[in-house]
Amino acid sequence: MDKKTLPLSLYRANQVRELDRIAIEEIGIPGICLMERAGNVAFDILKSRWSKAKRITVLCGIGNNGGDGYVLARLAYLAGYHTVVLQVGDTTKLKGDALIAYQAMTKVGLRTQAFTDKKLTIVDVVVDALFGTGLDREVAGQWRDVIEDINCCTCPVLSLDIPSGLHADTGTILGVAVHADVTISFIGLKQGLLTGEGPDYCGKVYFNDLQVPLEIYKKVKATATRLDYHVLKTSLPKRSRTAHKGLFGHLLVIGGDSGMIGAARLAAEAAARVGAGLVSVATRANHAALLSLTRPEIMSHGVETVEELEPLLDKANVIAIGPGLGQSSWAQRLLKAVEELQKPIVVDADALNLLAKTPFRFSNSVLTPHPGEAARLLKMSTAEIQADRFAAVRALQVRFGGVCILKGAGTLVADTNNQVGICTAGNPGMACGGMGDVLTGVIAGLLAQGFSTSEAVHLGVCLHGKAGDHALYGEERGLLASDLLPWLRYYANPKLKS
Repeated sequence: MDKKTLPLSLYRANQVRELDRIAIEEIGIPGICLMERAGNVAFDILKSRWSKAKRITVLCGIGNNGGDGYVLARLAYLAGYHTVVLQVGDTTKLKGDALIAYQAMTKVGLRTQAFTDKKLTIVDVVVDALFGTGLDREVAGQWRDVIEDINCCTCPVLSLDIPSGLHADTGTILGVAVHADVTISFIGLKQGLLTGEGPDYCGKVYFNDLQVPLEIYKKVKATATRLDYHVLKTSLPKRSRTAHKGLFGHLLVIGGDSGMIGAARLAAEAAARVGAGLVSVATRANHAALLSLTRPEIMSHGVETVEELEPLLDKANVIAIGPGLGQSSWAQRLLKAVEELQKPIVVDADALNLLAKTPFRFSNSVLTPHPGEAARLLKMSTAEIQADRFAAVRALQVRFGGVCILKGAGTLVADTNNQVGICTAGNPGMACGGMGDVLTGVIAGLLAQGFSTSEAVHLGVCLHGKAGDHALYGEERGLLASDLLPWLRYYANPKLKS
């Protein structure tokens, strides 16, 4: 099951526990039945992913996550696999469904063994069933040692529900966490799997609802939504045969101080590639003509004063400010000139850094910080931002209004809606200069065409990520921001079937 088939609704750990409770207490599904289903699903994934595997080691804790592991181990043992169950924690503390699963496993003749790292050396697949989603403290002592030993294994690792040590709500690492190759999430997809450190530690994510009735999801409102290009692209309208450029807006990009004209050009061309009708750039006079020479479709204007900027502001229906803007007095004056505008404004890069120094709220803005810029805006450290990206993006939205993005692995989007959107498209190859400028142009170009702010941001981050994924050609190192430009045009096509 890939990202296309993952559910859109995402939950916090306590919400998933509530979904469990409803299924068991209100619907009447026995807890051990759900545990048996989880173990069966996980075993099926193990068999399909590693079809030649014969030796399986399952590491079990003493909670319900360990119970899922006991079920999988029993099934593997009965299917003829060489199965070893390594117990971490005292089995006398087992209770409820986990105890029932443990007893069912021992009844068929499979016993647990004490953990040693040597028992991880001759194995085809390791199954991580140590901690579930309830973990909210730093992993220490024996548990930490075990996870570190798992991470030293050369064999693939399958994590049940969540990699042990990963925080289900924030995607942060609780001291240490299992580096899984595959993670299977049950009942409700946990929001922390898809942002922060989650994507790096989860590997490929699968989901299974364990056959619980759909009605239970109506009783627990999701706190986050997975943004899916294949859903959002339906908002891209087919163009009329009589369309003309005036129908698709006029964007003004403000930026490109000395030595940084490339950032403004990337933003401007990205906007044109997603369909903006007209794109202008207000930049330094000494290189404005150069931009027009290299990309003649962009109308480049040399602007040194606010008075020279004002006619351009009047003509544009959307403003993007920040790419290559710098933090000089020139930059400060231009930012001040757009402060009171009632038009949609996309704020990026040095415009964000200037905003951090002298905070104010735009009337209709999109803020696009990466974690470092978000830290400056919120007067925090980058580590504090990354420790709870969901809280950070909500704080940005409350502080500055409009729609706020927090870029990074699992880009987050917050608006006046209580739910946060998560974009899972994109890849590490996009960690290079200019990618943020392209994103700014994409969002601004969609706004220019009349998309609402939320629509433009949700679709824009997905278009950006999809273009980055397609531009890879299987190689992450060496990807350039400009490599995305032709693919932006491709994914802005509403007839796509991909």
